[in-house]
This record gives sequence, structure tokens and C-alpha cells, in this order.
Amino acid sequence: MDAMKGRQREVIMMKINKPSNSGFINPYQKTQNKTQVSKAAQAKRKDQVQISDQAKAMLGNKVNTDPVHQQKVKELKQQVQNGEYQVDSRKVAEKMYQFWFGED
Repeated sequence: MDAMKGRQREVIMMKINKPSNSGFINPYQKTQNKTQVSKAAQAKRKDQVQISDQAKAMLGNKVNTDPVHQQKVKELKQQVQNGEYQVDSRKVAEKMYQFWFGED
């Protein structure tokens, strides 16, 4: 205690203020803002599909204009609509077998 009698106490004061709104950003808020911007950017983006001229030509050629084929399709549609179409399960099985195993 005797050593303290000869010394003067030095008092250091520090002023602490609230952070100003302009320079302080909450890290959580910053992350949340990025997420909101990202969602907004995704909402503006639209899906796009580009079909080549060659693909368009192939699609146009797909329509079969053979009158015999068109008549057969028309008859099959009519049978299906009337509930008269019968599936030949043996033919279906044979075609599936040929497709998968390449045999007749």
C-alpha cells in the first residue's frame, strides 16, 4: 500500500457509442438479403427451348399422309371410342420379345 501512496492513479475513459446505421450491417441480415436477391433473380429467369430447323423439318415430315394409313388410324380410333377394340395379348408379347431379344 505504501507504494501506491506515491503514485497517482491514471484514469482512462473510453466513450462507447451505439453503431451508426450507415456503417453497421448485421451479418445475418446481409446473408438474408443475398438470399432474397438470389430468389428474385431466379424468378425473373425463364426456361427457354430452341428447336433447330432440322428438328422442325423432321417433325413436319412425321405426319403420314398415306390414305391407307390414315383410314386404318381412323378405324382404330373409332373402335377405341366405341369400346370395341380388343388387344391381342399374344401379338403384344411376341413384339415385346422380338424387341428385347431380337428373335422371331
